[in-house]
Amino acid sequence: MPDPDTTTTPEAGGSPPASAVQDPYDRDDPPAFQLTLWPHRSLSIDGFRQVLIFVAAALAIPLIPFLGTPVAWGLLPFLVGALIALYAAIRRSYRDGELREELRIWPDLITVVRTEPKGGVHRWHANPYWVTVRIHDRARIENYLTLKGNGREIELGAFLSPEERLTLRDDLDRALHALPRP
Repeated sequence: MPDPDTTTTPEAGGSPPASAVQDPYDRDDPPAFQLTLWPHRSLSIDGFRQVLIFVAAALAIPLIPFLGTPVAWGLLPFLVGALIALYAAIRRSYRDGELREELRIWPDLITVVRTEPKGGVHRWHANPYWVTVRIHDRARIENYLTLKGNGREIELGAFLSPEERLTLRDDLDRALHALPRP
């Protein structure tokens, strides 16, 4: 029989330790640290609309001298194609911007849930006591940030700028060191 003084139950207002929870991502108690990361969007929806209008007008300028001639019909598919390509590229950028990484830290558990733009979900969890936060100085990626624990090493905030990754590392180090140690 478990000791009633060391076991917490949801009925008693507490929450069970992470080892007793079936799904570590489904906890009722608030985390000590929570952070949601997403890529920066430099162009708002209104700005997107304005860029398309400006580019459409700019692409129409070379067409004006040829209006009413067969040359206009020859140029039109290329100008419309360029506008459609720009629209598709910006839409793709917006779709990629739907990426989310949610980090939560409890005294006995750290979780990372990465939600991809197409709906895929990648999950990772570990005991925060054993987690290490590392910055790798690789030639290709400056200040590459990883979390290592539970037998895996995952990247975190790959879409952030190098300076933002350093700030995130400092925030994570502070949050992990502020946790009570067993």
